[in-house]
Amino acid sequence: MALPEIKTILYTTSLGKHTRPVFRQALNLAQNLNARIIMLHVIEPIGELGHALIQNYLPEETVKKMHDEGIDEVMKQMKSRIEKFCEEELGSLDKVVDLDIEHMIVEGNYTDSILKTAASCKADMIIMGSENTFGHHSQTTRQVIKGAKVPVVAVPTGKKYI
Repeated sequence: MALPEIKTILYTTSLGKHTRPVFRQALNLAQNLNARIIMLHVIEPIGELGHALIQNYLPEETVKKMHDEGIDEVMKQMKSRIEKFCEEELGSLDKVVDLDIEHMIVEGNYTDSILKTAASCKADMIIMGSENTFGHHSQTTRQVIKGAKVPVVAVPTGKKYI
């Protein structure tokens, strides 16, 4: 039996301050396995009540424009975070690190969106944080581990570790 090949890593991020250790692990694994990274940020859609309230005050085209501008801004933030990481952490390395990163934003339920994206991108592994923004164990991570068809690496984010 052959060992499983890891060519695509789905790295999920909330874009919070605590996510850098997760990206370090994704990058380290990608470099060692010669894999590409898909950087995924999931945005939960606004609820029905919120959408109804917004529609009462703003024209639909204004809502769509605000939505699209918001998505563009998140994409810029994702790319900016990678650039900052490279400047701060990779600039002092002796070897050149080749980054093969695709940025992706998906709207929907966190768990469902992560699992669907992993399947559609044919990800061989998912890497995500094990704690949520508040430092508690992430329900999303537990649900992804439970539903995933590929290995899931859950990286501690709320603790100091090397």
